[in-house]
Amino acid sequence: MELEDVIINEEVDSVAAIEKELRYISGIIKQKGREILSNYKITPPQFVALQWLFEDGDMTIGELSNKMYLAFSTTTDLVDRMEKNTLVKRVKDPNDRRVVRIHLLEEGERIIDEVIQKRQLYLKEVLINFSHEEVQLLKTNLLKLHQDMRGE
Repeated sequence: MELEDVIINEEVDSVAAIEKELRYISGIIKQKGREILSNYKITPPQFVALQWLFEDGDMTIGELSNKMYLAFSTTTDLVDRMEKNTLVKRVKDPNDRRVVRIHLLEEGERIIDEVIQKRQLYLKEVLINFSHEEVQLLKTNLLKLHQDMRGE
């Protein structure tokens, strides 16, 4: 086997290993997130919706549907339940009265903030065995991977 073929095989193996580890890590984070959410009065899809509103601000149901990859009717039901639990409210757009935006309320913001803090605490506990340099390198590489995936 040529050296070139060995290098290509190693790269293929590395990419496969990275994909597998990212998949496993994602699953663990999702599971841990669900455990944390079980102490709150919201479902995982509601948490995702609240997170989008927390990060991007007010948006229409259509915009939220697109971000969550959900049908418009499913998102409407989701927003109805969140509005009933005083996590969000519908507000008329001041520039166009025909447009209704979903606005994150104080209770929704509080839940998002608490859950994210608990997730970060979990990650901090996992990273306790990493040196400062390893944590910085991991952060840098994850940011680069994310930017490249988003096409920035």
